[in-house]
Amino acid sequence: MKFVQNLGLANARDIPKMIRWNDKYGIKFMRMSSEMFPFASHNDYGYKLAPFASEVLAEAGKVIAELGHRVTTHPGQFTQIGSPRPEVVAAAIRDLAYHDEMLSLLRLPEQANKDAVMIVHMGGTYGDKEATIERFKQNYSGLSQGVKNRLVLENDDVAWSVHDLLPVCEELNIPLVLDFHHHNIVFDSSIREGTQDIIQFFDRIRKTWTRKGIRQKMHYSEQTAGAITPRDRRKHSARVKTLPPCAPDMDLMIEAKDKEQAVFELMRTFRLPGWHLFNPIVPNERDDESKKPTAKSKKEKKTGDKGKKDKKMEGQDEDHIEADAEIPGQVVSDEDFGMGGPENRVYWPEGMEEWLKPKKREVKKGKKGSDK
Repeated sequence: MKFVQNLGLANARDIPKMIRWNDKYGIKFMRMSSEMFPFASHNDYGYKLAPFASEVLAEAGKVIAELGHRVTTHPGQFTQIGSPRPEVVAAAIRDLAYHDEMLSLLRLPEQANKDAVMIVHMGGTYGDKEATIERFKQNYSGLSQGVKNRLVLENDDVAWSVHDLLPVCEELNIPLVLDFHHHNIVFDSSIREGTQDIIQFFDRIRKTWTRKGIRQKMHYSEQTAGAITPRDRRKHSARVKTLPPCAPDMDLMIEAKDKEQAVFELMRTFRLPGWHLFNPIVPNERDDESKKPTAKSKKEKKTGDKGKKDKKMEGQDEDHIEADAEIPGQVVSDEDFGMGGPENRVYWPEGMEEWLKPKKREVKKGKKGSDK
């Protein structure tokens, strides 16, 4: 148990570094990992975060508050309080309680704490949507007030549309996060796929947030190229090419495989605030990590009979001799490690992740037929 808790503490100690990195490059919104504290909501091996993680999370919360960031969570797909199986509902309630405790221990200012929501999906339909909704309502009524204050429903890409969830959210006073990509896959037959028709529901969706005093958020992603079937269309693309209609007083979360690089791409494309804060990385070079000095062979050409004689005596090639040269190393502090270096080089073009790795050593092979 101690080992697992120490893993959680190590993860939590990384939160300030991630927040500072985001802030440096103009990103003010982050989803905290549900796996921050492994097995915390497990039925047999679960544990409370207080008091052992209270101080570490509070320190992280200070940085979040100081830099004016928003953090949210998204419990996994198995967190379903509308399930017909009691053990699944019990596990979902434990998981929601864990997320609520983690966010609460950040000790954020009042509004930031309100905005730190937990987003879940309705889950399966189990062959009967109406019965599932009734189970959801019944189980929701038994949740703690802390969980209710944070719980948000999201339309999904399998079964539950905005039309299905909006009446539930309005009845139970639960905010609804609109996921544009999911809406393009699962939508009511009375409207068309795409953004235009869903705009008519913007006002109702917005009110589910404002009446609880929570800053609204939306999700945006795009399908992978060439996807045709609903199953294939669920896969998120590495980056997105455009932006949906989104009011300036709400938050938009980009859900893409390339994560912050997808955000950088949008910043560069549309000259969004922060686009000038970062630069492309130099392929195979990193200025934000320590390097040891390395010896490098340097070939120098020599001429004259004396040089040839000396080389022959040493058994070396007649045209060149080897001389050692040292490539100086660099020391990067823990605080600056991974932060982009003095020139803020953190962006790479799509598909160029190889730029992050050291250059592969090239081994020159001798020509066929040459003497060995």
